[in-house]
Amino acid sequence: MKKSTIWLIAIVMGFSFLGLLFLQLSYVEQMVKMKKEQFDESVNRSLYQASRNLEMNETRRYLEKDINETERRAFRQDSIMARSGQLNDVIQHTHQYSVSGKDGTIYSSFELKTITTKPSTIPKAMILRSDRSTIDEASKSLQEIVRNRYVYQKALLDEVVYKILYEASERPLKERVNFKLLDQEIRTQLLNNGINIPYHFTVSTTDGREVYRCPEYTDDGLQYSYTQVLFQNDPSSKMGVVKIHFPEMSNYIMSSVRFVIPALIFTVVLLITFVFTIVVIFRQKRYTEIKNDFINNMTHELKTPISSISLAAQMLNDDSVSKSAQMQKHLGSVIGDESRRLRFLVEKVLQMSMFDRKSVSFKKKELDLNELLEQIASTFSLRVEHTGGKIYMEIEAVDSAIYVDEVHFQNAITNLMDNAVKYRKPDEPLDLYLRTWNEKDRLCFSIRDNGLGIKKENVKKIFDKFYRVHTGNVHDVKGFGLGLAYVKRIIDLHDGDIKCESELGKGTKFTVTLPILREDAE
Repeated sequence: MKKSTIWLIAIVMGFSFLGLLFLQLSYVEQMVKMKKEQFDESVNRSLYQASRNLEMNETRRYLEKDINETERRAFRQDSIMARSGQLNDVIQHTHQYSVSGKDGTIYSSFELKTITTKPSTIPKAMILRSDRSTIDEASKSLQEIVRNRYVYQKALLDEVVYKILYEASERPLKERVNFKLLDQEIRTQLLNNGINIPYHFTVSTTDGREVYRCPEYTDDGLQYSYTQVLFQNDPSSKMGVVKIHFPEMSNYIMSSVRFVIPALIFTVVLLITFVFTIVVIFRQKRYTEIKNDFINNMTHELKTPISSISLAAQMLNDDSVSKSAQMQKHLGSVIGDESRRLRFLVEKVLQMSMFDRKSVSFKKKELDLNELLEQIASTFSLRVEHTGGKIYMEIEAVDSAIYVDEVHFQNAITNLMDNAVKYRKPDEPLDLYLRTWNEKDRLCFSIRDNGLGIKKENVKKIFDKFYRVHTGNVHDVKGFGLGLAYVKRIIDLHDGDIKCESELGKGTKFTVTLPILREDAE
């Protein structure tokens, strides 16, 4: 599949997933917004109804108080009249009153009893003799009685209203409000509106002075608070304010969208899986291209020594070619050199088999890093001096003992030195700088050269398997891109760390840090 096709599929699928995720998030946001608006409306309605009931209860108390006082006055008056002989007949009227809301709900009810007297001076004949009065006169008499009763009852109610206006509003707020009943009323109204979560409330005056605070009050959820004015028809200085907030309001709101969260999580997981799949596809495609380059490069590398060995063997078998001692020695030297070259190439490939193993067995032993570097430097001295350069050693490490596998660790250092020689500037002498030092509980060494250097964008990739820095059409340096990956693997398996610093045209520096020898290491 072409790279452009993969990119097109990735873009389409990516936008599809992002669009689906955006729609789900928008849906969740709208649901939360609607739930919040519904919650606000229910709380405000509950608080308003609770404040109305509070005022109605206060009115009911004053009505009951006034009725009791009226009954006591009437009873005292009747007693006086009875003792004076002026009362011949007593008529008691009982009336049932109730306070109800617009929805028909009865909030309070009471009985209003009135007592009227019929003096003995009124002749019964005026009431009983229907033949002496016409029907119109009887009707007018009845209307007059009802009107008098209405005027009397209205006067009583007006008296109660005046008392509420002039007496109740003058009382302090904490005396007018029964806070326990207010708490019960708020809870009842919230339940009626479908809200059953904990809340805290305070009652204060309009100027901010707090009058009451509920038990176990906390500031949790104070950002979700609602207020309602108490006695809002009273003068502003006599009003009260109840403020309520819900510590668990966030959980209550989110509970309405919990069923959407699993779908949202699955969408995110699918999006992550899709991105991971695309990354893997591109990585595998890149590895495939690198492996193809590796196979082509390896084929070319193997053909050269095979051709040289084959040619030397033909010359040895050709009777027409004189086989002097010098010629045979030369042909043997060619076969030996090319055989070693073949063995080196095969070992390079076999070294990478350790990358596919979960565990690698090392034969570790104690070595001195200073001595190991000096030994490797001496083997490279001829190759470096052949370029006109020199190897410089700076031995500063005091604790230089390490516990490593000699073969693999020596191969790792050799690969670093070999790269410095291969990637030198062709027209300049090569200078190598080897340095060792201690840093806390770590042992460090560096290998620096003045070679070609590496671009910054390529430095972070040089430890990848099969990766080789592109050099345009220059093919004088052969390799498979395995050397530095092998070095990185060996250093990591020895609990060490390696980093590269390079600048194009100025050279490269590799710094390796290792743990100092531990007696209990195996």
